[in-house]
Amino acid sequence: MKHKALNFLRQFALLLLVVWTVISLVTLLIELVPGDPATAILGEQATPEQIANFNEKHGLDKPAFFFSYAGEKGFVWTGVNNRYLDYWTGLVQGDLGKSFRTDRPVLDMILERYASTIKLALAAMLVAIAIALPLGVLAGTNKNSLIDNSSSFVALLGISLPTFVIGPFLVYIFAVKLGWFSPTGSVNPEDIILPAVTLGAALSAILTRMVRSSVIEELGEDYVRTARAKGLSERKVVYKHVLKNGLIPVVTILGLQLGVLLAGAIITEKIFSWQGLGLLLLEDGIGKRDYRLVQGCVLVISVTYILANSLTDLVYRWLDPRIKFS
Repeated sequence: MKHKALNFLRQFALLLLVVWTVISLVTLLIELVPGDPATAILGEQATPEQIANFNEKHGLDKPAFFFSYAGEKGFVWTGVNNRYLDYWTGLVQGDLGKSFRTDRPVLDMILERYASTIKLALAAMLVAIAIALPLGVLAGTNKNSLIDNSSSFVALLGISLPTFVIGPFLVYIFAVKLGWFSPTGSVNPEDIILPAVTLGAALSAILTRMVRSSVIEELGEDYVRTARAKGLSERKVVYKHVLKNGLIPVVTILGLQLGVLLAGAIITEKIFSWQGLGLLLLEDGIGKRDYRLVQGCVLVISVTYILANSLTDLVYRWLDPRIKFS
């Protein structure tokens, strides 16, 4: 019980460290980007009075950090009255601030889009698994054969092609030429198919190679020869014993790749106009220099990534009870 409590505290401390690092880096990078949020949102015709009122309303008239650069004086202490500390004060209270552009709570805007991004990431992961498992098993059980070489070629092709190439290609074939799907949008249930395939293609290529390597390695173990000696069919040996033991490194990749899927969804959501968190971050956040929205979106993506890794640890334990966490 004590060990579990310490492990939980360690995981929670890691979560806090990552959140602090992410927020600090995003705040710093936003400050380094040229441009003024007031001008970007109010337009070039805004008067100095309008800009001053906008900055005062959103706290942009305060220093960004505890120190600010003052030319020949170097860095000077600005006190605790700064935007960085104000943001953390609100964050502790569950307040992510308000959007500069819409004046809506950032948390509400994120919650409206969060489910769409998670749905897209999970659909892409299912597509990747549906492609990788059969291809990887076929390649691993037919080492150095035509099937193995063909699956390796498909995997290499999937890794080599980025999402901004696969996406428009799928739109041209299945939306423009065949007319099976809408080229953009996220209204109809079938609209998720093209972006999910686009996002899952590269991951399926990585998983195929991983499954192949795991199957080849596990087929040489003693328990496989024992299972065959007991008269078990080759299909049962492969799918019940070999694949289960070989899934541990695959689960590792899946857990780590969920964060990559969330990040990669930004480009995919832009291509297909999928109304998710990535499109919100790209167009409404970064495009409009909406500091609070950018900070909130990146924070949610980071926390989701950490939770996915924690879930991966639990799946480890289910696949192999001998694994203990230190």
